[in-house]
Amino acid sequence: MKGHFHEPDLDKEFFPGFIKDGLPHNLFFSDFANGYFAIDRLMFVRILMTVLLALFFVLAMRKPQIVPKGLQNVGEIALDFVRLHVAEEILGKKEGRRFLPVLATIFFLVLAGNLPSVIPGLNVSPNARVGMPLTLAILSYVVFIYAGAKKHGFFHFVKASVVIPGLPGWLYPLVILIEAFSTFVLRPVTLTIRLMANMLAGHLILVLLFAATNFFVWQLNAWTLLGGATLIAGMAFSLFELLVIFLQAYIFALLTAVYIELSLHADEH
Repeated sequence: MKGHFHEPDLDKEFFPGFIKDGLPHNLFFSDFANGYFAIDRLMFVRILMTVLLALFFVLAMRKPQIVPKGLQNVGEIALDFVRLHVAEEILGKKEGRRFLPVLATIFFLVLAGNLPSVIPGLNVSPNARVGMPLTLAILSYVVFIYAGAKKHGFFHFVKASVVIPGLPGWLYPLVILIEAFSTFVLRPVTLTIRLMANMLAGHLILVLLFAATNFFVWQLNAWTLLGGATLIAGMAFSLFELLVIFLQAYIFALLTAVYIELSLHADEH
């Protein structure tokens, strides 16, 4: 077989756009309005998936019927999943319905941001870069602090979250430091890193598998059979990535619900 090996170009596909020597690199719309609206490929994918997500729910819920069908049925099934298996399962019916809008927003934004990693032509999740995971983690952070402060008062909530009653006095300085770091620092950090690292790792593995297929088939003709093996492995991992896409959205929303629940019952530490 004759052909040319196309090595993966992570600079154009993944890393943010930038200006160097006065010239734009990896940026769209850099010539429009002096570059104020310039975006890179990942930001374009993020905006595209957000618009498609909003469009889906607008079309699904524009004329709701008592007996749903078509897009409305799909939309209601998706919303019911978040309501039943995330919000109400962790928070109960009353608080679950109260916080359902934010939990559903987080779930569907993460899901929509993860999906491009297996969509041909897009091939990368914008959640593999820190911006969106950090934004959603901050949203989760603000919501669970709001929930605790609203119910207990801010200072009582903070005290109840970091002070464990019944400990020997000499342990309190150490335990308060650990609890404060775990509650108010570690939670948003782990939410951010978990989502970003999983989607980045999945993207890199898919790049390596399909780049290996390209290399074995076009560069090393004698290894074409091995190229078939890496192609099958890449397709199998793509199916596994679909599971990861869903699980990461579910875990992010579920942990947000758990943090809200802990805030609401901070006085039962």
